[in-house]
Amino acid sequence: MPLRSQLQRMTGRDPGEADRAGSSLEILYDLVFVVAFSVAGAQLARYLVDGHYLAAIAGYLMSTFATIWAWINFAWFSSAFDTDDWFYRLLALVQMIGVGIIAIGLPQTFTSIDAHAHIDLTVPVIGYIVMRIGMVTQWLRVALQAPASRNTALAYAGATLIAQIGWVLLIFVPTGLWETMALILVLIAVEFAGPFIAENRIRRTPWNPSHIAERYATLMVITLGEGVVGTIAVLQAEVARDGWSTETAALGLSAMGVTFLMWWLYFALPNGQVLTDRPDKAFGFGYGSMPLYMACAAVGAGLHVVALWIEREVSIGPLAVLLSLAVPLGIFCLGLILMHRYLVGYQLIQWPMAIGAAVPLAVGIILADAGQPLLLCVVVVGLAPLVPVVVAEVRTD
Repeated sequence: MPLRSQLQRMTGRDPGEADRAGSSLEILYDLVFVVAFSVAGAQLARYLVDGHYLAAIAGYLMSTFATIWAWINFAWFSSAFDTDDWFYRLLALVQMIGVGIIAIGLPQTFTSIDAHAHIDLTVPVIGYIVMRIGMVTQWLRVALQAPASRNTALAYAGATLIAQIGWVLLIFVPTGLWETMALILVLIAVEFAGPFIAENRIRRTPWNPSHIAERYATLMVITLGEGVVGTIAVLQAEVARDGWSTETAALGLSAMGVTFLMWWLYFALPNGQVLTDRPDKAFGFGYGSMPLYMACAAVGAGLHVVALWIEREVSIGPLAVLLSLAVPLGIFCLGLILMHRYLVGYQLIQWPMAIGAAVPLAVGIILADAGQPLLLCVVVVGLAPLVPVVVAEVRTD
């Protein structure tokens, strides 16, 4: 009996395919990746509440970069070459297993940074090896079955292998904390260079602009939802122990409100049509979205820190607690406005959007520094996406 998902030739999808949506496999893939976001966010909150800022920030940036970069590689490949046959699905499973291994190893990475020792990337690198076995195999399949894309596929596969060799060597090089960070930046540059050279110097892969925009949007929605989970878990424990209070109710409403506004702002600004009209903007959009995902997940961690403050389980002051939320929320809002500027060019509305986002952030921080109630400051800061949303909607109408 033939398999329903028989092997297909991996010759490339039609980049103009209308109404192409993410597959159920792609959505499952996203959910696996968001688990890694959740682990990184939990570690960020843990080290922030103890005042260990270097471990919190450096560990979080490394962890989320590794996670998002792995997702980007698969998202763009699947947009161009998804066959949805059994071999493609099994290789996607291999990649998901690799991501799971990466997530398991993230806490040790934070711990090693906190100890100011050589950064322990052993388990995440092993996860990357597993994941890239699947990814390189996919590219080699393209090289064999799609003559027009052969050189591009080989360039992707070769760049991936070169970068991976660098990550493996990094495990064994006896460098200190700062030297390791410098080497990591070099390897990140190598990672970025591979796709850029393959797409711009050889031949562009047949990715679908609207599909790519939808894939990024789906991951953003899932990341937003995951960001609320940690906060709700802490508040649930607080309510179970001490019952409802004004503080728990205020934070719960604030968490849902800021998440809702972040969602609205993201979808109020166009992506898919711009990528269709200007495919040369693809790399700026693809790479520039990475800080947005980092900030989005960090907002969830910041809300988690505020929840821990309510439980009196923090070693930092109210201003530092507020900054753990305000900084990533500001990066998210202003980053989206800058992305809009990059995609569509300068528009006058970008100024009121940016100012409207910055004012609540500044006011909330000033109030916290003046000793005003922290939850009042959280509510004020949480209004940062509101004016940009209103401006974007008025512009649309």
